[in-house]
Amino acid sequence: MDHIDSHHHFWHPARGDYGWMPADDPVLSRPYHPADLGEGLQASGVARTVLVQAAPTLAETEYLLGIADSTPHVAKVVGWIDFEDPAQKKPLQRLAKHPKFAGVRPMIQDIPDDRWMLKPEVQWAYEALIDQDLTFDALGFPRHQAPFLELLNRYPDMRVVLDHCLKPQLRSHSEESFRTWAEGMTRLAEETGAFCKLSGLVTEADDLPSDDLLQPYVDHVLSVFGPQRVMWGSDWPVARLRCDYTDWHAQALRLTASLSEADRAQVFSGTAERFYRL
Repeated sequence: MDHIDSHHHFWHPARGDYGWMPADDPVLSRPYHPADLGEGLQASGVARTVLVQAAPTLAETEYLLGIADSTPHVAKVVGWIDFEDPAQKKPLQRLAKHPKFAGVRPMIQDIPDDRWMLKPEVQWAYEALIDQDLTFDALGFPRHQAPFLELLNRYPDMRVVLDHCLKPQLRSHSEESFRTWAEGMTRLAEETGAFCKLSGLVTEADDLPSDDLLQPYVDHVLSVFGPQRVMWGSDWPVARLRCDYTDWHAQALRLTASLSEADRAQVFSGTAERFYRL
C-alpha cells in the first residue's frame, strides 16, 4: 500500500513572506524543494502528498500551486487567503478552479486573540469555503479547542481537519495537561465532523519525544476520532528540528501498531484520500 503524507511544506526564505521563520536557524531558514524530499518519500513508501502553506500571502499559494503543477507526488495544495478581507472571495473562487487546490489554512496559532476565528468580520470566509466545497485546516493549540468547537458547530457542513492534534504541549506534559487536552479533543470528535492530523507532535517537545510519551496522545486521538477520521502527516521540514522524515514515519508506524491492517491503511492513506479528495 502506498502511503499519503497529508501535511508537508516547501519554501524559499528569499521570497520574504515567512515572518515566523528565524533568520539564522540552521534547519528552517533554508530553501526546501521537491528534490529535498524525494529520498524520504521513497524510503517511506509515500506516493502522494498534500502541500500546506507556510506564509500568510496569496503569492505563496500561487508559488505552491506552481510547484504542484510540476511535481507529480503533490496531489493537493492547502493555501491561504486573508479572512479579514471580504474582497478575497474572488481570488478564492479563482483558486478553487485549480485541480490541485484543496482549501485554506489561516495561521490561527500566531494570532493573539484566541477567539479571532469567531469575529463577525471573518465569517464570510467560512461561508465561501462551504459554497466552493473547499477544506479548512484548523491550526491552533489546546487553548483554541473551545472556540474551534463553537466555530465547527456553527458551520457543520464545513470540511475541517485539526492540524497536529492541536499541538498538545509535550514540553509541560502532566496528567492534568493531558486530561485537559484529551477532554477538548473528545468534544471536538464527538460533537463535530472534524478530522484530525497525526502530525507535528515531535516538535512539541524540547527533544525527540519517546514512544512512551506519545502513545497516550496517539491512542486517544485514534479512540475518539476513529482511524477513518485520522490521517498521518510528516510536517516536514519542520519535523527536521527533531528527526528525519523516515524517523517520524517509522515512529508513527510503531505508535499505530495495535491497529488492524485495514484501520492502519486508513490512517496512512485512506483518510487523507477521502478528506482531500485526491
